[in-house]
Amino acid sequence: MLKTVLITGASRGIGAATAKVFASHGYNIIVNYNKSKEQAKQLCQNLEKEYHIKAIFLKADISNQQEIDTMLEKIRNLNIEINCLVNNAGIDRDSLFQDKNFEDFETTLRTNLIGPFWLSKKIGKEMYERKQGKIINVTSTNAIDTYYPCSADYDASKAGLVSLTHNLAVQFAPYININAVAPGWTNTDMVKELDEEYRSEEEGKILLHRFAEPQEIANVIYFLATEEAKYINNEIIRVDGGWYL
Repeated sequence: MLKTVLITGASRGIGAATAKVFASHGYNIIVNYNKSKEQAKQLCQNLEKEYHIKAIFLKADISNQQEIDTMLEKIRNLNIEINCLVNNAGIDRDSLFQDKNFEDFETTLRTNLIGPFWLSKKIGKEMYERKQGKIINVTSTNAIDTYYPCSADYDASKAGLVSLTHNLAVQFAPYININAVAPGWTNTDMVKELDEEYRSEEEGKILLHRFAEPQEIANVIYFLATEEAKYINNEIIRVDGGWYL
């Protein structure tokens, strides 16, 4: 019986790359999206055609509890058992610190932290009852030691996700492996608008002198879902090319 992974924010970037890696290893895929319906649909069609697995796309704004619950109800109605949850969906609202407002800060926290909490609570309960499952959170090196005041809301949300990872691991022991991956700079839509001079400066802080490709992050996420990683639990794994400042 094929396993199923639910990946939030999976229509593009790290999420889409993660869906491809899991599909290439025989997983059925649930692609969660919020606004990028056509990209999610096309991704699922491509995955089914190339890897001969089942892929479905489901809309839910991860910052909205009701939409999460509706998505989970659809999954239950399809009699799908989720074996792995990847909390990947995330947003940023970069701006000068003095220009940040309450609403943007709250929206970032709801998407990057509160949504993963609710999904993990609901799906984790089912996994715990089956005495098996994997939850992998996508946080950031911004949660650990690469701080940017213009990203204070994003950094705080990802730091909260690190803490949530540890608490979930304790809560759902010994049956669920719960870990997080902390990428550094990665070539996704979030970095497309970076000034070239600034990008070059940031690359100079990385020992490999380049940003990661999404698949390089996805490979680590997938590894944490495998049997080879079954004794890895409650860990935050950096994937940043060797940040040294």
